[in-house]
Amino acid sequence: MCGIALIVSAIRITSSSLTSPPPATEKLSFSVDDVKEALRRRGPDSLGVKKVSLQRSVLGRNHISSSFIAAGDEGQEFCSQGNDNNGECTAQLHFIGATLQLRGSNPLVQPLVDASGNVLVYNGEIFGGLDIASDCNDAEFLLQTLGRCCSCGYCATAQCARSGKSTVPDVLSTIKGPWAIIYWQDSSRTLWFGRDAFGRRSLLVHWPTQDDCTFLLSSVSPIFPTEQTSEYETHNGLSCPSYWEELPCGIYSLDVDGSKSNGHMAGELKLHEYTNSMLKELIKWERTSIEPNSEDLQIYKCKFFNRETQCAFCFLRGSSTQSTIPVPAHVLLNALHESVLRRTSMYTIYQVSSTKENFVPVAILFSGGLDSMILAALLDQCLDQSYQIDLLNVSFDGQFAPDRISAKAGLKELKRVAPSRRWRLVEIDSELSDLVFETSHVMSLINPANTYMDLNIGIALWLAAGGDGWVSGANIDDNDDENPARAKYKSTARILLVGSGADEQCAGYGRHRTSYRRGSWLGLHEEMKLDMQRIWKRNLGRDDRCIADNGKEARFPFLDEDVIRVLLNFPLWEIANLDQPSGLGDKRILREVAGLLGLNEAAILPKRAIQFGSRIARESNRKNFGSNRAANQASAGSVRIDKRSNYS
Repeated sequence: MCGIALIVSAIRITSSSLTSPPPATEKLSFSVDDVKEALRRRGPDSLGVKKVSLQRSVLGRNHISSSFIAAGDEGQEFCSQGNDNNGECTAQLHFIGATLQLRGSNPLVQPLVDASGNVLVYNGEIFGGLDIASDCNDAEFLLQTLGRCCSCGYCATAQCARSGKSTVPDVLSTIKGPWAIIYWQDSSRTLWFGRDAFGRRSLLVHWPTQDDCTFLLSSVSPIFPTEQTSEYETHNGLSCPSYWEELPCGIYSLDVDGSKSNGHMAGELKLHEYTNSMLKELIKWERTSIEPNSEDLQIYKCKFFNRETQCAFCFLRGSSTQSTIPVPAHVLLNALHESVLRRTSMYTIYQVSSTKENFVPVAILFSGGLDSMILAALLDQCLDQSYQIDLLNVSFDGQFAPDRISAKAGLKELKRVAPSRRWRLVEIDSELSDLVFETSHVMSLINPANTYMDLNIGIALWLAAGGDGWVSGANIDDNDDENPARAKYKSTARILLVGSGADEQCAGYGRHRTSYRRGSWLGLHEEMKLDMQRIWKRNLGRDDRCIADNGKEARFPFLDEDVIRVLLNFPLWEIANLDQPSGLGDKRILREVAGLLGLNEAAILPKRAIQFGSRIARESNRKNFGSNRAANQASAGSVRIDKRSNYS
């Protein structure tokens, strides 16, 4: 999928789900055309608009009439009066859908409308939970399934007590995979919207305020209308909170009622719980075994000591991996294999496209580090051998960036463990000083995130996902490292595997080591839990927007529901041992998985974030703070970007 949006006018929204009224935000005005253009930038196969008009009858709620109007005037800006020439209250809902079709045998244009007048725009994939055929499109299937749901408006559980039918929250809670959805249930006059429990698909929201009662949802922010924001700042003398915010993960309903408000229809906003019990446990992110007892520690230390005395991770020597790697690593390897397989299965859309010469269905965001090497080795096992795999690597220091060096080493190791696969390392080189327009563009993509760290990560992801770079000697002979012949190449893969979630779940960040030193095992667990419960806000929405802007779909195998469950079932001391140095004890279980895959060198690589491995953080620090030292003193990563800075 690609992106979705909704613009609602002339509905007064009230809510007990919002703890406080939304603050005044930047005074902006976006039209349907603005939102369409933002989604069109993503290079979808199709883009469509449907407008639903709701007219209040004098008989009230049960007689609100709805009609579909051809979207001929979708470029007009919306006002908030909501009254037609006859004085009748009319609300408008503009649904916008952009489709990057990766599944299904027939072309599809969103928004989808069924015979009952229900409307759906959907940005997601169904990898499990619902029984969907391999040649079926997710959105079509979901529209049919939601159309069979109860519409009485009183259901708060998985099944309606009156009709015995499933409810909308029940269907959405069952989906395994990333999703963001906007769905109009016509019979109940209810608007449903939301994101999956981990926020793997972006969905931004602009809540109505006293000054601006327009309600908007969108996968991405349109380009900043800078003249409008400048006028606001000049008039008020300060910067206002962002117009957009990340929609918190959950399932929301807006029940439209025409009988309660003069001049406007009213909408009651509700937040619904996920109904799937397993999913609710994953959201809580509680681990049964956090602190080891003396016996657990003794067994654990003996295991680790034996490996070290045999040869510092004996599995790295490649002699007897099956006997030296403990059971949890085998279980996790199986779960990750299934996760990658689910995300790269050859759906019908692949079979249609595979007649093209040199078709590449899947690429990997590739640093040559532990996480991306595991994904590459697993993808080799899951993808037909006839397909090439593109490894996308970005550098802001040419061949000298740490991620470029490790990527080249990783390519050699992949060729050793999978010699029959056609691997292609795509070297994407850039200079920060050359990215004036691109930087402004990425700032609109990361919005509402607004720190230098967010921007640096966003630029690196955006360039990598674009896949426009160089390949060395067709990546066949890499012996000439001094002066390899390079040719221009642009990856056409539309699915991009990303390693997000590995560090959060396996104690890969430096702050995890700090928390362990300060608070032992419980402190480590609490820090990891915090990371997982805020990953939707800090990481995934931003990353999804930057990758999708290139017509690519990010998929996150480490954030598969079954992988998360498997990792939570392990004792924490099987996940990591932060008494050991970096490159050994952090992400211990993933290093054991790498050993099972024969990735001996990757298994001992230390963690390196993309902004440091690509060297964009160093270049940003020099440009905006004068030096790395000055940037560190200013805690540059968390500094908010001034619109008048060098980036503007």
